[in-house]
Amino acid sequence: MFENLGELIIKISDGIWGAPILILLLGGGFYFLVYSRLAPLRYIGHAISILTGKYDDPNEAGQLRHYQALSTALAGTVGMGNVSGVAVAITMGGPGAIFWMWVSALLGVSTKFFTCSLAVMFRGKDDAGEIQGGPMYYITEGLGKQWKPIAVFFAIMAMIGVSPLFQANQLTQMVRDVVLVPNGIEGNFTSNILTGVVISILVGLVVIGGIKRIGKVTGSLVPTMVVVYTVTVLYIIFSNSSEIVPAFRTIFEDAFTGNAVLGGSLGAIIITGVRRAAFSNEAGLGTAPMAHGAAKTNEPIREGLVAMLGPIIDTILVCTMTALAIIITNTWKVSSADGITLTAQAFDSSIPIYGKYILAICVIFFSMSTMFAFPYYGVKCLGFVAGTKYQHIYNYLFVAVILVGAVANLRTIIGLIDIAFALMAFPTVITTMLLSPHVKRAAKDYFARLKIEKGKC
Repeated sequence: MFENLGELIIKISDGIWGAPILILLLGGGFYFLVYSRLAPLRYIGHAISILTGKYDDPNEAGQLRHYQALSTALAGTVGMGNVSGVAVAITMGGPGAIFWMWVSALLGVSTKFFTCSLAVMFRGKDDAGEIQGGPMYYITEGLGKQWKPIAVFFAIMAMIGVSPLFQANQLTQMVRDVVLVPNGIEGNFTSNILTGVVISILVGLVVIGGIKRIGKVTGSLVPTMVVVYTVTVLYIIFSNSSEIVPAFRTIFEDAFTGNAVLGGSLGAIIITGVRRAAFSNEAGLGTAPMAHGAAKTNEPIREGLVAMLGPIIDTILVCTMTALAIIITNTWKVSSADGITLTAQAFDSSIPIYGKYILAICVIFFSMSTMFAFPYYGVKCLGFVAGTKYQHIYNYLFVAVILVGAVANLRTIIGLIDIAFALMAFPTVITTMLLSPHVKRAAKDYFARLKIEKGKC
């Protein structure tokens, strides 16, 4: 029964992720980039200066500083999608899928700019009077109450999309491969469920704290985990420096041929790249606007500029390093492993004995910080659909679902999350296009004031 259900989920996922969603995400990103006259790319330097806290004002509306908002959003994106998600992309689409992840991420920069600007521009209030942001609010506040069914549909899909299934599954797999099996303990349903129980307890202790506590926790964890992972992967890459150029050549050649994957085709590779990019940076899905909508700022464009750094950090930088580590060590050619196990083999081949343990530590940080951030999104979505009186229930559902993720099949989990992501993207990107003139006008005003301010210096 469960096998048939899993196969059905995978078939539905593959069916949804076809030309329409491809056109929506890539075409939408291209539209936003052109419509804004490349503004997101032209003001990257200014975005970084905002992130340093130069423009923070504690008296402005919102719950989080710019840095905390980005950290919370990054905690949901710089995670398992960058470690095992890249391995899945290479397994399913070959090295060429990485190129299309880059394309999707670069276009996703402008998408993030628009969606997160709107999240601040059209903030609404929940039934408790608390200021909130996100697609469900800018849909109803910007387009009118008649659009609420679309907003509710987004919120329901988002509650599924931000579930901890993938993170719990891959963390459980990492524990099995690194801790249990080497010590003679066979990985089975019982060991997986026990690992899931431990993860559930740890996550439950944090997520009840709410967004302010999550912002504090992720604000300290995200930079640490990125630095540790980056240093390790760079060591692997430069230990095999003679393979760097060939690795990039393989990525570019395979991006347009599909030769590296049995039965591969250009269309399949593009779709795989875009799917995994969405898994990595979530541009166009609508989750990040919920975190950035809680930022302490009255400048929507300023927050949009901060948000657009997300795809650059997690896909262009972190995902690329992971991909290079897997490709230059040739583990993707000689191994039938999938997900985190393939990445672990790449680490172990360059750093014998210690490599897999270093990765295990990184995976703990990555997966746990993601699971600390995701409940915030789900809580806000349930609050929008059912009212704030019931929104806390999502935290308990989230913790319970960790147990399902610990024992479920990886491909089935990816299929389910991909379905939710696709159904989140349609309302998010389409309504953002409809509201994009508001962002363009606000951007014109903001950059004009910025120019005057710089002229006074």
